[in-house]
Amino acid sequence: MARRGAYAKGVAKREEILAAALDVIARHGYGRASVRELADAVGLSQAGLLHYFGTKEELFAAVLRKRDEADLARTRDLSGASSTFDGFREIIGRNAEVPGLIQLYVRLSAEATDAAHPAHAFFAERTRSFRELVSGDIRRMQADGTARADLDADQAAMLLLAAADGLQVQWLMDPSVDMAEHVATLLRLLEPPTPPADA
Repeated sequence: MARRGAYAKGVAKREEILAAALDVIARHGYGRASVRELADAVGLSQAGLLHYFGTKEELFAAVLRKRDEADLARTRDLSGASSTFDGFREIIGRNAEVPGLIQLYVRLSAEATDAAHPAHAFFAERTRSFRELVSGDIRRMQADGTARADLDADQAAMLLLAAADGLQVQWLMDPSVDMAEHVATLLRLLEPPTPPADA
């Protein structure tokens, strides 16, 4: 029984750390979110903080996983008829409100292209899951006529992810870039053409 209680406390502490890290990184940026600052935010030593995650990179990957879970939950909370495209627009539009998390995502995803990086498995699984989820939704949209029938759903899903990743880099370079508007333009290209009005 004591072991189960200790496990539950450990899970609760991990959640507390992730919530604090999301807040600190969103407000102060990835570059200024040191392990010391994150540890201070939850009343732990640096070693105590890393006890729950192993490495700083694994902690940051867990932060991104937590953000993805929150984004997915918000998307599912949209009106029942909401499409993948609607959810994608909404998430990209909200990203501009959390520049620190965008910095973290861009930097960590680039570092994690190295197969030996602690966050490599997270990003590989994230890409696979995104493609699977979005391509499935695109196929359903094709079946009901709300996405172009000539699309390769797997390619379209990968292009959406690539566009989102690239736009985040462009936005960090130039915050005047309207990520949501650019994504909306891309998504309009995936919608079926409007039939010409009768003459």
